[in-house]
Amino acid sequence: MRVSKEIHEVQKVVKDWTKKGKSIGFVPTMGFLHEGHIRLIQEARKENDKVILSIFINPLQFGVGEDLDTYPRDADHDRNIAEEQGVDLVFLPENATMYPSPLTVEMSVTKRTEALCGKSRPGHFDGVVTVLTKLFNITQPDNTYFGMKDAQQVAVVDALINDHNIPVKLVAVPTVREEDGLAKSSRNIHLTEKERKEAPAIQESLQIGRQIVQEGQKDPSEVIQATQKFLEQRTHGKIDYIELLSYPELESIEEINRPVILAVAVFYEKVRLIDNVIFYEDGEDYTG
Repeated sequence: MRVSKEIHEVQKVVKDWTKKGKSIGFVPTMGFLHEGHIRLIQEARKENDKVILSIFINPLQFGVGEDLDTYPRDADHDRNIAEEQGVDLVFLPENATMYPSPLTVEMSVTKRTEALCGKSRPGHFDGVVTVLTKLFNITQPDNTYFGMKDAQQVAVVDALINDHNIPVKLVAVPTVREEDGLAKSSRNIHLTEKERKEAPAIQESLQIGRQIVQEGQKDPSEVIQATQKFLEQRTHGKIDYIELLSYPELESIEEINRPVILAVAVFYEKVRLIDNVIFYEDGEDYTG
């Protein structure tokens, strides 16, 4: 496994692979790898000749007061996992490498960000599409892999690729969960013991919402109310949002008559957790 901090080195390797007709799978991450990331790497490994993993905590997607400084980091741990999973190249750039000077051309996301996390994190997805555009240009992958835990990010990346004719296939991978249903996240280590016991209620509440859709409920407000009632009774965390929107457009709807996402975000003392379920109008799992 090769580890590089330099853009030109990665581009040289990619050019060589491309000349040899090798397919490339790319997994962009912010490090502190867990089983969710491992699942992405495994999918990339199955479907491509070569796999590139990037580890970069992108400052552009963190707002004022967010957890940039406390975001968990463990480079040795990440390298070990990457090697165990058969990654061919780890791209580990410094901030100054990715952003050597102030940006002359800035990117802005105009749709799919007015709700969910985008509503409370202005500029977040602008930072996401900026760094991904740079990373896609550097790695030139055939396929790129993202987890559905952050379904809004998947929707935004889908728009980025389609709007700008980026020649990469987006592969959305189902959320990896703990045994009790909590979505795997690098931020879970910041939960207190009490919060960790309560946190599975997030996914449980989403399943309650989906269940009443399966039973015939088509009114989004009724689904949201049932989800909220269940969650409020089982956690002291502060609910940031509970929303039900069309997917992947992420637009408000008056009736559940198309694929939708039911999503929740909850603030705990030191961490904000997100989760979602995506399903068709009959409540069955969305398959894209």
